[in-house]
Amino acid sequence: MSIPKFLIEKLKAQYDDNLVHEILLGYQSKPVTFRINRLKTTVEEVENFLQLKGISYQKTSWFEDAFIIENRVEDDIKSLSIYEDGKIYLQSLSSMLPVLFLDLQDGQSILDMAAAPGGKTTEIASLFQDQVLITAVEKNKIRADRLRYNITKQGVRRATVLESDASKLDDYFSFDSILLDAPCSGSGTLLSQNDNLYFKEELLEKTKRLQRELLRKAVQVLKPGASMIYSTCSILEEENEVPIENLLKENLVEVVPLDFSKIPDIPQLPSKISGAMVVMPSKLYEGFFIVKLRKRKQL
Repeated sequence: MSIPKFLIEKLKAQYDDNLVHEILLGYQSKPVTFRINRLKTTVEEVENFLQLKGISYQKTSWFEDAFIIENRVEDDIKSLSIYEDGKIYLQSLSSMLPVLFLDLQDGQSILDMAAAPGGKTTEIASLFQDQVLITAVEKNKIRADRLRYNITKQGVRRATVLESDASKLDDYFSFDSILLDAPCSGSGTLLSQNDNLYFKEELLEKTKRLQRELLRKAVQVLKPGASMIYSTCSILEEENEVPIENLLKENLVEVVPLDFSKIPDIPQLPSKISGAMVVMPSKLYEGFFIVKLRKRKQL
C-alpha cells in the first residue's frame, strides 16, 4: 500500500514518530468482523452456528454482539445463511463504537445524519430492540436505496429513510438524540480498492466544509439538553477536534466525557479534547474519532 506523502506529513505534524509508525502498520490490517442483529438472533445461536461450520472466532471485551473471524475471508461470511437472513451485519469494530454511547429511551427519536449504507442505523435498531424512532438521512439515491435494502434485510421497522441533504434539514425538526457519523477523508482507514487509494487532499478540504455544515445543523435540530455523538473514520485533528472546538467556543454545546470503562482494551491516540476518543489504526481496529456533545439548554 502506497501512503500519500501529504498524509504522512500531516500525521508527523500531529503525532510523534513512534505513533506514526504504529499508525502506518495499522493501515495494513483489515480483519473480518461482524455484529449480530438482536432483532433476528442471539449471541448463542450465532456461536452455535459458527462452531458447527468450523469457523474460529474471537469476542471483544466491550461488546458481546461483536465477532472477529479468524479462519475465513469476508466472501465466506457473505455466503452463510446467517448473513443472507440478516442475522449478522458485516461491520468494522471501530464503526460499532459510536452507537454504544447514545442516550436513548424507548419511544424517543434519533436522527442518523449520514446513514448509508446502514451499519449504524441497523445497529441502533438492534441495540434498542426497535423501540426508538429512527430518521435515517441520505441524499444520494443509489446509497439511499442501499440503506433501505439493509434496513429491510435486518428487519428494522421503526426507521424512516429521508432522501435529502442532512445539512439542509428544516429547522422544524427536533430530535432526542443525533448520530452524526460524518463523511470524512478516511484517514483512519485509507479506503482502498485494488490498491488505488481514495484519500486525496481535495477530498479532505471538501469533507471539512461538509462536517462544519452538518455539525451546525445537528445543533439546530437537537433538543436543548439532549446529547449527540459526532464521529469520523479520520485521525486528523482538522476533521475531529477543530470543528468541535469551534462549537465549544460559541458556547453551543458542552463535551460529555465518554465512559472509557465501557470500552477497555482499545488502542487509542491522544486527543486535545478531554473525554473524546481517537481509536488508533491497529491489527483489529480502524482509526476512528468519537466525541459526545450535549446541547446547552439556553443558547
